[in-house]
Amino acid sequence: MPIRPGAQAWSFDGDETIGVLLIHGFTGSPASMRPWGEALAQRGWSVRVPRLPGHGTRWQDMNITTWEDWYSEVERNLRQLRERCSRVFVCGLSMGGALTLRLAEQHGETITGIVLVNPAVHTERQDRHLLPVVKHLVGSFPGISNDIAKPGMDEVAYDRTPLKAAHSMMTMWSHVREDIALVRQPVLLFRSAQDNVVEASNAEWILTHVASSDTEEIVLPNSYHVATLDHDAQTIIDGSVQFIERLA
Repeated sequence: MPIRPGAQAWSFDGDETIGVLLIHGFTGSPASMRPWGEALAQRGWSVRVPRLPGHGTRWQDMNITTWEDWYSEVERNLRQLRERCSRVFVCGLSMGGALTLRLAEQHGETITGIVLVNPAVHTERQDRHLLPVVKHLVGSFPGISNDIAKPGMDEVAYDRTPLKAAHSMMTMWSHVREDIALVRQPVLLFRSAQDNVVEASNAEWILTHVASSDTEEIVLPNSYHVATLDHDAQTIIDGSVQFIERLA
């Protein structure tokens, strides 16, 4: 299927000191992360913004992918950066935050630090219990995309939630939660004060259960879920730059 305009993967080969991997969210696309990536590239750093399999085309394509496919793609990009750069950081939005945590669990000290924006590792929705059955009966539900307070912004996401893919994401969440104590890297977490997609309990749970001794939470007062494209996007850019420079 053709890739939607704006949903293409993006990369920049900068210096060989700092590399940054940015991971978009469930049903989203690299469009949500590219402005952040471009800002980091302007500092001369090497950047990768991959398009997760099944994303950026049509929602049906997601239902024939699994979380292992998404993880393999981000792991491939991580490997590229590790081969090129002496210090590598991983940043993730929403489900991209869960993938970031999984990389941190699996790759340990090869990742210098992680940045999470409204990360998701669970949901409080009651209909989650029906998903293992409903996914075989219905292809998708109405989605929640472009949860952005700033007018005129577009994350180039699906307007449907593919249910088989959603169930696979929940399977990934369980693995992330089981191994969360393996996350020992410094963590910078941004959380929107009003998020209509991911509950604040996710951020609280992550910061409580990681084994990192260096953690910080920054609340974004003027943004919704896709904060990387919202009013507080510059706060995320500035905070991540300071975080990376301090550790690198």
